[in-house]
Amino acid sequence: MAAQQLDGLTYEEEFILNSRGMNLFTCKWLPKDKEPKALIFICHGYAMECSITMNSTAVRLAKAGFAVYGIDYEGHGKSDGLQGYITSFDFVVDDCSNFFTDISERKENRNKMRYLLGESMGGAVALLLHRKKPDYWDGAVLVAPMCKIADDVKPSPLVVSILTKLCNFIPTWKIVPTQDIIDVAFKVPEIRHQIRTNPYCYKGKPRLNTGHELLRISLDLEQRLDEVSLPFIILHGEEDRVTDMSASEQLYEKASSWDKSLKRYPEMWHGLLYGETDENIDVVFGDIIAWLDERCALGNSRIEKQLKAEYDDLQTK
Repeated sequence: MAAQQLDGLTYEEEFILNSRGMNLFTCKWLPKDKEPKALIFICHGYAMECSITMNSTAVRLAKAGFAVYGIDYEGHGKSDGLQGYITSFDFVVDDCSNFFTDISERKENRNKMRYLLGESMGGAVALLLHRKKPDYWDGAVLVAPMCKIADDVKPSPLVVSILTKLCNFIPTWKIVPTQDIIDVAFKVPEIRHQIRTNPYCYKGKPRLNTGHELLRISLDLEQRLDEVSLPFIILHGEEDRVTDMSASEQLYEKASSWDKSLKRYPEMWHGLLYGETDENIDVVFGDIIAWLDERCALGNSRIEKQLKAEYDDLQTK
């Protein structure tokens, strides 16, 4: 395990082995010399990774007092697998669930609140993690979540039909016709350059099976929004041309959660966490941290029940 000391933080990297024998890269950012307020688990976007593109996000949250954990999915970042290739979205969700649950169940973390933070495709991962364990997570921060792929970047129905049939024969080929996502997702040119020069970010056209899985999952989520029951905040730029703003509005309206918020940002694009101007990013993180702090201060009935069960267990021994 590699560790380094940052300004007021500790950063560590580690590879773990998944159930399919693949090495997956994981990392964590911890506040130094103080107990974290809560645990935050990062679900990164398609073609992105945690340790570089999501570093500024994690550092902001760790400096605000949270323990932050990330994992690069199969075929992403520093993890094993063909770059940019998703065999099955179910595998991605299982890998994240196993890693995040393992961290949450450690003795020092059992009484801490657990939050998911998903960006774009990672928002879909977060929602599916919630579906897998509906009562396990204490909340989710959903940044431009992929509940529906915007028409600007989605192939026509005829092309989708043809590509779906080809999936059985050439699943890894890079032939899904779509706009350059980097150009339409990130407003600031310097950030586009950083992503293009990051060797751990996938820059090719979407591979056939990956595109099929993204479409399959976004359609599935769109049809089952009412099943979302955990507390959440959605943050979405009104000029987003990658994930559909209307799907975020539908999620907010249809979710059965009693605690839900939707923040719209005029003139902001898809990459709210690191693709906007510094001033805009400050506004977004101000909203995220305020939402998290408010819920941490309120406490949690799940933890109260857990503590009571542990106390009752001690009394019977």
